Amino acid sequence: MRMQLSQKEIVKCAKSRLCPICGGKTRLKIREDTVLKNYPLYCPKCKQETLIEAENLKVTIIKKQEH
Repeated sequence: MRMQLSQKEIVKCAKSRLCPICGGKTRLKIREDTVLKNYPLYCPKCKQETLIEAENLKVTIIKKQEH
């Protein structure tokens, strides 16, 4: 069964993500039911891209192994 949410409720549920490098705002908003795997989070302020994973509003930064 799907629940109908109003636009105001959807905005209230969404959380903005900050850049893990500079702390600036990104354009990514996630909700409680959002699941991301190997997502390239781009920051328009510092122009850096970071791979993240997200589930249940918990965001994990994926560090690339250097050879």
